[in-house]
Amino acid sequence: MSIEVYFSGLKKVNAKLEGFTVETDQPVRSGGEGSAPTPFALFLSSLATCAGIYVKGFCDQRGLPTQDVSLSLDYSIDPATKNVGKFIIKIYIPAHFPEKYDSALIQSASLCAVKRHLNPAIENVIEIVRK
Repeated sequence: MSIEVYFSGLKKVNAKLEGFTVETDQPVRSGGEGSAPTPFALFLSSLATCAGIYVKGFCDQRGLPTQDVSLSLDYSIDPATKNVGKFIIKIYIPAHFPEKYDSALIQSASLCAVKRHLNPAIENVIEIVRK
């Protein structure tokens, strides 16, 4: 796969890949227009949605409904390195979701290809939250 990057004004940096255009921008406080997510926000959303597709695939294979299943991603910065030191992915499931699948859902989310490419020094926490 090849990705073509081009500029479209102020701090807008866009990418063309596989027939799609991914737009990025910087916040106004950083000289941009705030018209699109930052590249770092797209990176974070890539990690979250990648974990999500594995959770969805797990549920789909077992005929488990996913309309009440969701994920969130939070992170913390390591003060020494000023880089991400920890990612926290929460998988939200309904109270009636079979408990026997909790650890398998966590395992499924951890298979994410984006996560596998992260620096192993970054702590990754995946947990289940019943709604």
